[in-house]
Amino acid sequence: QVQPVESGGGLVQAGGSLRLSCAASGRAFSHYAMGWFRQAPGSERDLVAAISWSGRSTHYADSVKGRFTISRDNAQNTVYLQMNSLKPEDTAVYFCAASKVPTPATLETLYDYWGQGTQVTVSS
Repeated sequence: QVQPVESGGGLVQAGGSLRLSCAASGRAFSHYAMGWFRQAPGSERDLVAAISWSGRSTHYADSVKGRFTISRDNAQNTVYLQMNSLKPEDTAVYFCAASKVPTPATLETLYDYWGQGTQVTVSS
C-alpha cells in the first residue's frame, strides 16, 4: 500500500500559479495510478486530474484543461499538479489519491488510498 501526503497549497491571487506535490510512502508507487481531487465548501469532492502508472496517459476535468498539468516522478515517488491561471473558483481542499488500476482512474471509488488534503485559496 501507499500513503499519499500533499504539500504546496496556499493563498494566491487570481491569475497566479501554484504547484502541489504528493509524496507517497510505501512500495510499488509506480504500480498505482494517481489522481488529484478537490472539494470546495458545501460541494462534493470532484476529480481534477489523473495520471496512469507510467505517466504517459492523463485525464483532466473540463474546468482545468489547458490550465493544470499533472505529472509524476516514479523515482521520487511523487506526483505533481501544476496549476496556472488560477481562478477564485479553484479554491478548495485538494486531495491526492492512489488507485490500483493502471490507467487514469476517473471514478472516486477506484481510489484506495487518500491523503489528508491541502488548502488552496485563490483571491480575486
